[in-house]
Amino acid sequence: MMKVILAQPRGFCAGVVRAIETVERALMLYQPPIYVLHEIVHNRYVVDNLKQRGAVFVENLDEVPPGTVCIFSAHGVATTVVTYAQNRQLQVIDATCPLVTKVHLQAQRYAQQGFEIIIIGHANHPEVEGTRGCVEGLVHVLCSRQEVEKLQVQNSAQLAYVTQTTLSIDDTREVIEALTERFPQIQGPAFSDICYATQNRQNAVRQLASQIEILIVVGAHNSSNSNRLREVGKQAGVIAYLIEDAQDLQLDWFIGKTTIGITAGASTPEILVEGVLQRLQSFGVSQIKTMAGKIETTTFRIPI
Repeated sequence: MMKVILAQPRGFCAGVVRAIETVERALMLYQPPIYVLHEIVHNRYVVDNLKQRGAVFVENLDEVPPGTVCIFSAHGVATTVVTYAQNRQLQVIDATCPLVTKVHLQAQRYAQQGFEIIIIGHANHPEVEGTRGCVEGLVHVLCSRQEVEKLQVQNSAQLAYVTQTTLSIDDTREVIEALTERFPQIQGPAFSDICYATQNRQNAVRQLASQIEILIVVGAHNSSNSNRLREVGKQAGVIAYLIEDAQDLQLDWFIGKTTIGITAGASTPEILVEGVLQRLQSFGVSQIKTMAGKIETTTFRIPI
């Protein structure tokens, strides 16, 4: 007999809910097509659903006709993108997660005070690119102790760091410790400024890991926080897989297993988890329960 334990919390965070509802509301208020710069969130199901309703996802503002409605994704954009949108007379709706905006403002304040900026995060991630592009001056991007050791700076007494929101306290602690060891005068935000949702989901996986033999993370392969949830499960000693939907499940993963854990990335809708549960029931799962965990109540105002 196989049973499933669902992580709590899992799935959508407040920033993702806000971003998706922003596109849905824009589609109701304005005539499609509504243009969205980059994937509104990193989830193919969500993006495809919005496409069917009239959203057009683009990677470059040159693809957006002048004067039309354009939504910036939850990951945020560089200042040059904002300026270019204004020059093209686009009707911009900014769906950037408020926690990402908070990081932008922190980085800008440090830069205005003459600090050299370090972003703790993954190079080329849309959020990191947006943060890098919202400040003037020298900016470094790194995500490991080894990169800290190799870092060359202009003035070690004028350094400040900010973090990618889809990293947790645990993801960043070692890097921050390495930075403060090497540059004792470095400044940075409090740990409490790191995204609550990322930390909560990782904590839930750690708690769940002691009760399960295999972990299924439902999320997009290009989702930073979903990939990290899988890594957290592996580090806790359980077999862990990242799947996009129920079709990715393989029956042989569960041979000899009795207890399966399931979580979902912060941009994964619950309907995909429900699909996974239905397929697992066809594999022989007979019991499904949700672990006791943190109930999230954070909400953000929709920008339109």
